[in-house]
Amino acid sequence: MWSGKRRRDQRTPASSATAATGKIPCVIERGPTTVFASATETHDYFTTEGIRGSVRRVPRARTSTSCVLLVPMWSGQSPHVGSYGIVASVAQEWHARTVSEALEALNSRASGLSENEARRLLATHGPNRLEAKRKTPAIVLFLRQFLNPLIYVLLAAAIISVALAHYLDAAVILAVLVLNAVIGFIQEQQAARAMEALVKMTAPRAQVRRDATVMTIPVEEIVPGDVILLESGNRVPADARVIEEANLKVIEASLTGESTSVDKEVAPLPEDTPVAERNNMVFMGTNVTHGRAAAVVVSTGMNTAIGGIATALQQLVDEATPVEKSMRKLSHYTVFLVLGIVGILAGVGIYRGMSPLEVIFLAVAAAVSAIPEGLPAVVTVVLALGMRLMAKRNAIIRRLVAVETLGSATVICTDKTGTLTMNEMTVRRIYVDGRFVHVTGEGYSPEGEFLSDSAAIASDEGTTLGLLLRTGALCNEASLVKRGESYEIVGDPTEASLVVAAAKAGIDKERLQHRLRRTCEIPFESEQQYMAVGYAEETLARVYVKGSVEQLLTFCDKVLHDGHSTPLDDAAKGAILEATEALAAGALRVIALGYADFPASPDKLKCNHFAGNLTFLGLAGMADPPREEARLAIKQCHDAGIRVIMITGDHRATAEAIAFQLDLPKGRTIEGSELEKIGDEDLAKEIEGVTVFARIEPLHKLRIVNALKSKGHVVAMTGDGVNDAPALKSANIGIAMGITGTDVAKESADMVLADDNFASIVAAVEEGRAIFSRLRSVVFFLLSTNLGELIALILAVAVLGKAPLLAVQIIWVNLVTDTTTAIPLGLEPKSGDELAQPPRHPRVGLLYPGNVMRIVFLAALMGVGVFLIFDWAQDHMSMEEARTLAFCTMVTFELVRAFNARSDERTLLSLGLFTNKILLASIAAAVLLQLAVIYLPAGQRAFQTVPLSLERWGIALAAGGALFMVEELRKLVAPRLFSLGKWQPTRAKASRKTR
Repeated sequence: MWSGKRRRDQRTPASSATAATGKIPCVIERGPTTVFASATETHDYFTTEGIRGSVRRVPRARTSTSCVLLVPMWSGQSPHVGSYGIVASVAQEWHARTVSEALEALNSRASGLSENEARRLLATHGPNRLEAKRKTPAIVLFLRQFLNPLIYVLLAAAIISVALAHYLDAAVILAVLVLNAVIGFIQEQQAARAMEALVKMTAPRAQVRRDATVMTIPVEEIVPGDVILLESGNRVPADARVIEEANLKVIEASLTGESTSVDKEVAPLPEDTPVAERNNMVFMGTNVTHGRAAAVVVSTGMNTAIGGIATALQQLVDEATPVEKSMRKLSHYTVFLVLGIVGILAGVGIYRGMSPLEVIFLAVAAAVSAIPEGLPAVVTVVLALGMRLMAKRNAIIRRLVAVETLGSATVICTDKTGTLTMNEMTVRRIYVDGRFVHVTGEGYSPEGEFLSDSAAIASDEGTTLGLLLRTGALCNEASLVKRGESYEIVGDPTEASLVVAAAKAGIDKERLQHRLRRTCEIPFESEQQYMAVGYAEETLARVYVKGSVEQLLTFCDKVLHDGHSTPLDDAAKGAILEATEALAAGALRVIALGYADFPASPDKLKCNHFAGNLTFLGLAGMADPPREEARLAIKQCHDAGIRVIMITGDHRATAEAIAFQLDLPKGRTIEGSELEKIGDEDLAKEIEGVTVFARIEPLHKLRIVNALKSKGHVVAMTGDGVNDAPALKSANIGIAMGITGTDVAKESADMVLADDNFASIVAAVEEGRAIFSRLRSVVFFLLSTNLGELIALILAVAVLGKAPLLAVQIIWVNLVTDTTTAIPLGLEPKSGDELAQPPRHPRVGLLYPGNVMRIVFLAALMGVGVFLIFDWAQDHMSMEEARTLAFCTMVTFELVRAFNARSDERTLLSLGLFTNKILLASIAAAVLLQLAVIYLPAGQRAFQTVPLSLERWGIALAAGGALFMVEELRKLVAPRLFSLGKWQPTRAKASRKTR
């Protein structure tokens, strides 16, 4: 066995641990706890001593690269996922090897594996994924359908029927139970498949080098030896040895429990370096918070350090959504209600002289009629299928709760670039040498001219314009690729526009970079608002910098004008700021560029190397046209009572110009610098009048969300960067960008936009409202069905001392109506007026006062109708025929009411009879099943029915038609009669209760 000792607030040096035990130590850190374990390679398990709480014994991983121990935190609570640390063995000391040694051991190269090598390794090592949560076996799913209080009651009824020699009744009850279980099983399978499809759509991807080119592949296809490329916001896809890095910082809380970022490096480390200090390694599941890197993969899947907690992850229980929880709660309340009603009915039945057997089956009938047994399953299926419909409109739901919350959204805070605009940048104007230069050309074609006063000007390297274009090309991660006769970009469109502009001047970025040696860099981060790259040139080292105007001006002390460097005085700064305003007023995104020369390149570039020593070159103004569909979507938001706020890092004038082009409502603009001076209380007071936030940093978004929520708003917030995660989590609906979004942003969000388009957010709101409306229709239909049957039973027993329907007949009614119409109602097409309705208050659920009144109204009509027909029929025909007529009347009520349930305000004619073809087909199937029960001998014996004449059918159909017309006329005369509390609570408080 391996053993470990607990120490508080101190760390035993790894070297001393080695000296003491003669074995290689492993280390785990969790909060104030450091645990060391010495290791031999001959044991499969290890334990720790002296650690409070139970410690799981975990098998070693399948290879010798790693093994793990899950250790509970100091809280003393039971172990749970998220409170475990990891001890990893060090059988292969990748951190102690040089880059070349690591690549050689993995048969890889800095340029990456070939596609053939990767395919072979994938076949050998298998997919790069943790063992998924085990699927519930099909037989278990099927048997789970019987775990329901209603089923227990029916099983008891079947047993009693057998005991009393009523074998046919018992057989019918059991057959219906099995059929109901089969249908429930199929529904769960459908929901599971829908969810699996959504999971595949959000499967993570990673950038790798293969065949000396950069490509994006699914994370599952990564193999040992792959060279992965990491940047800020990425989740590390596998355990890897860093081979190149630029200011790389990684949060490794999932392994060590430390919430601070760890600086990474390339140099090899001593063999006895603890896992928590292996700063040349990156581990699967950790998050990159800053910088860039290339790393060669050493372990994948279950062989990674985090692979050992996969077993614990499999024990997570899926969290139910609020709607599902409310449905379960409703079912539980109904059970208690049923017990009371059953007791009352049994007492009335005995008082009316009914036999004990009749009383028993009356109680069973009451239980069957009152419990909405199919409701939870139907709700789950409708939600899952609705999410699939939303995915088709580019809104991928990661958490079911978002479907419910979308209908309540009152504010959408959206980024500008790529969401409200096309994100197809083109440099249109340049400010250099104190004048504006117009850049011609369209798209990404490197063809165009540089014009000043309509005349072409020089753009070679000896000019300020040429140096500005060179800076834009070299301080850049994007590239321009020719495919056939057209050109495509790889990378960020803003950076790509600078590469294209340089290419128009004959500056080839790729050739230039091959000629020069890149020595250092500071990658772009949204909170720092600049990027810097150093190159070793012929006689000196030069750092090229680009970023926001405000940021670069703080770095500059000189300005280049017509090839001469002059001090950057107040007059020069004023001219630059005026030029910035002029460019921004034309809805152009403005980037400033500068450079600094050094005798030698610094080993690790820092801001203080060039701060106060930068030479300002000029400004580049990029056009990013607004999306046409975004303008329409903003109008739809206005009609839907949803406020749209633009949040951007761009210049104030640029943001305001784009807001004007998009027809955003007029309002104030607040800049990030102004926001920092405003307290939270003052921001909450002023935020109602703000339409645009400009020059905003990611962490400002969190304050904006909190201010809006404090005013009672339900907030949807978009984001794409790693630092957007707090705002996305705090918002009622966090929305991540699918194209430009980082892994961290996507994992923090409730919804991911596959196309980064604002119109897709509005489409998701529309779909979310439609889904909630469908769920309301389903709830109304099922609850009114059950209540109507119960009213008919209560009236008949109390007045006549007889039940109008037998238990098996009620089971059949519920089975036919629940399974043939509830799901089709949940697939009702959108009415088209979803965005014309106001937002729904978060405290308004599926059941609201108006809906309850409508349920009672129609259930009473149904119950009274069945009772009156049964009362008349028992005096004019046999009891079997009377019950058959009451049975057919109830089924007719259910089927015609399915049409009523499609909308609470619009008539069937306005909706269109054939718009829900699935519902029509299901009703046709239900009619055929009912006819089989009435006219086939087997059905007659099982359900104790007799054939009905056309005259008798006329009574049932007339009753159903009357019910249908009453509700349709109500919609014509008073469409909002039952709208009380539909959107707002009947006793709304001053402030809304939000999530």
